[in-house]
Amino acid sequence: MSTMTLDQLFETTRTAPVRAASPTPRPVRPRSTVRLTRRGRVVVFVAGLLVLLGMGLLISNGAGAALHAGTPESTHSVVVAPGDTLWDLATEAAGADGDVRSMIDHIEKINGLAGASLSAGQTLRIPN
Repeated sequence: MSTMTLDQLFETTRTAPVRAASPTPRPVRPRSTVRLTRRGRVVVFVAGLLVLLGMGLLISNGAGAALHAGTPESTHSVVVAPGDTLWDLATEAAGADGDVRSMIDHIEKINGLAGASLSAGQTLRIPN
């Protein structure tokens, strides 16, 4: 039986490293690492964001638009006479039981009017 003491456990023998004789030296391959500066990293990051934004726009190009136009609304043209108001025209178009205020908004929308002011001789499209 053999015994071992603590000093023998931690004792290391130091020997000189033995080098194997190599017949030919290994060729040194050049390192092909790319090193970017801070500005270069920012440029790469921004370019990547632009690519992602472009891809997103291409993917969502037709997402919100209809493929075919809807059926056009039936309208008739009215030439505004002196003294005519948008309220009068909307009242005629809405009928007896129609909502005049929503008809005014609708007439403004389809004619691209900024407000309720009309000028004599102006042509408006009025829904049937």
